[in-house]
Amino acid sequence: MTDEQTGQTGQTDHTGPDQRGAQGARSRQQPPGPRLPPPRRGADWMFGGVYGTVLASGLLAALDQAGEEYTPFYDASWVLVTACAAALAHGYSHHMSSHQAGSAALRWRVLSRALWNEWPMIVATLPTVALLLIAGLTHLDSHAVTAVGLGLNTALLFAWGSFVALRVGHRLGQALLTGMADATIGLAIIVANAVIK
Repeated sequence: MTDEQTGQTGQTDHTGPDQRGAQGARSRQQPPGPRLPPPRRGADWMFGGVYGTVLASGLLAALDQAGEEYTPFYDASWVLVTACAAALAHGYSHHMSSHQAGSAALRWRVLSRALWNEWPMIVATLPTVALLLIAGLTHLDSHAVTAVGLGLNTALLFAWGSFVALRVGHRLGQALLTGMADATIGLAIIVANAVIK
């Protein structure tokens, strides 16, 4: 080994064993804090969109009771309140299941992001809420509104599935099959509503 190589080696190694041990101890004593969950991307919308649409269909079918006074404004408010409660519950449970140590401010930021990521579930119920509000203003028949709402949500389930499948790179034929698979959930609610009532 030449004198020049020896000099270079001496210049690069300035940390002694004690210093390296202290640095390692500090790194072990300071675990990384919780990371903010990333915003929902295209494919991640599918869960919230499908869940919110199915939730709206189930509530629409359940709130329409034969022989009782039809209250579309009341029904619309409960669809929206239930969607918000479900979104908050899902976001909070997801946050708690991935809870990490950190400062209180950072934990609140992580929780806020987790709750904000549930917005597709609430947005997916808005067509049903709008339909009920229109029914209240125009005095539409409750059975007709329920039928239209369940059909609309089934079409939306098809659109959710097809759109997301296209976004993640599936071909058109496979995307349409995915949409049809999602739409069967809406069809199942329609059949269940007809059988139960």
